[in-house]
Amino acid sequence: MKNLIATLGILLLAFATEATAQSFKVIVNKANETESVSKKELSRIFLKNKTKWDDGSEITPVDLKASSATRKAFSNDIHGRDVGAIRSYWQQAAFSGKGTAPVERSSDAEIITFVTNNPGAVGYISESTDATGVKVLTIN
Repeated sequence: MKNLIATLGILLLAFATEATAQSFKVIVNKANETESVSKKELSRIFLKNKTKWDDGSEITPVDLKASSATRKAFSNDIHGRDVGAIRSYWQQAAFSGKGTAPVERSSDAEIITFVTNNPGAVGYISESTDATGVKVLTIN
């Protein structure tokens, strides 16, 4: 009986992890010529290690608030680290004068508005949110 319960627990955990791994989409301004981006490149963008698009324009990443389930899924899938580890990264960067974290917005609607109004912006929203007015990037 213990083995059955343990097996069910592992299956549920694996299903939950898979369900959250694909629960967001990455968006940019419609004027942005980028069509796809790798996970590694996205991580570099959101850690501000890559600051320019291929056309030379400035990249402005925008995060959802730390308590957002979408941000948790994004952080785990793109950075391979949880939100707390990324916040720690930014605290150390700010303390050492090496940089500041991306701006944050509280909702998918605010992320879409920010990306719409900033040509170099890149953000992410939940998979179920209507992305009309912005371009959705393919993640490869």
